[in-house]
Amino acid sequence: MSADTLLTTPLNALHRELGGKMVEFAGYEMPVQYPAGIMAEHLHTRDKAGLFDVSHMGQVKLSGEGADKALETLVPGEIQALKPGRQRYTLFTNEQGGILDDLMVTRFNDHLFLVVNAACKTQDIEHMRAHLPSGVTLEVMFERALMALQGPAAKAVMARLGPAACELTFMGGARVEIGGIWCTVTRSGYTGEDGFEISVDEDKADKLARLLLDQPEVMPIGLGARDSLRLEAGLCLYGHDIDTGTTPIEADLNWAIGKRRREEGGFPGADIILDQLKNGTARKRVGIRPEGRAPAREHTELTDAEGRRIGEITSGGFGPSVGGPVAMGYVETAFASEGTDINAMVRGKALPAKVASMPFTPHRYHRG
Repeated sequence: MSADTLLTTPLNALHRELGGKMVEFAGYEMPVQYPAGIMAEHLHTRDKAGLFDVSHMGQVKLSGEGADKALETLVPGEIQALKPGRQRYTLFTNEQGGILDDLMVTRFNDHLFLVVNAACKTQDIEHMRAHLPSGVTLEVMFERALMALQGPAAKAVMARLGPAACELTFMGGARVEIGGIWCTVTRSGYTGEDGFEISVDEDKADKLARLLLDQPEVMPIGLGARDSLRLEAGLCLYGHDIDTGTTPIEADLNWAIGKRRREEGGFPGADIILDQLKNGTARKRVGIRPEGRAPAREHTELTDAEGRRIGEITSGGFGPSVGGPVAMGYVETAFASEGTDINAMVRGKALPAKVASMPFTPHRYHRG
């Protein structure tokens, strides 16, 4: 796409003012980093707090009687059991058991609030409109801004500006006033750290972002550090670690299949997914720790000691908090146990690696 056809978020001018290096991502012009650099941004988020613009994600409101039951026909998560003010991670699946997208669902008193991935949001809307009954109203809110305040100091920042948010525990949500601006806030994020995702009206986004960045603990963070943070946290990136050819069981997302849904099914691909849940899969997503300092990137082939291909890396890079290369990918199930020796074929050379548990850095969510 040319620069003239790229979409922009409500914070585009601010990114440029802050010296953001702008790149194309999911059809949007987004900052990959700021002058401090990806390494500094990553470590600052782990140590203090970082502010991310994630307004390219798709925000959707579902309302009407039976909206929760209707959504359950498209996802394997327990949506009907979700209490007001609580959030759940779930997946849109297809009839082959593959993953169309992963998403977050928060229940408020009179509606469900969904956040879907940027690259999938148009097709997700079409998918829901094609399958949800006429009594369910779908409101697209793509014009709203969405930002994530992440890191151990996020709570201290929010205690000053929007103290009601501090009452939330991990995967909780509420309407909160931050610096005099009403926002929809969830205590969640995609870094493995404590933090908040903040949905706000487009015309108030710049003011709110500047207010947050004025806090001494906060610095702006680009897509580069967002990726390295989520990789260290062992979190999947749609289109890389999960896709339409990957089932939730292969992806080691068994926990996203609700207990009742395991018994009842009733979602696309249920027969395949539930059979895999019971009988296992031929391959599995695992963490990988390459030895040495050289990162093993996406599409790197994985082999056994005899050089036979056993899988492929789907996300990989240097983990600044870990101090070495980290990766995740898929291997034959026989090689999926922690500590298993494998090789990563980097530039034609077999580099030793081990299957490792994830996350690579401990999650620090605020569970109360």
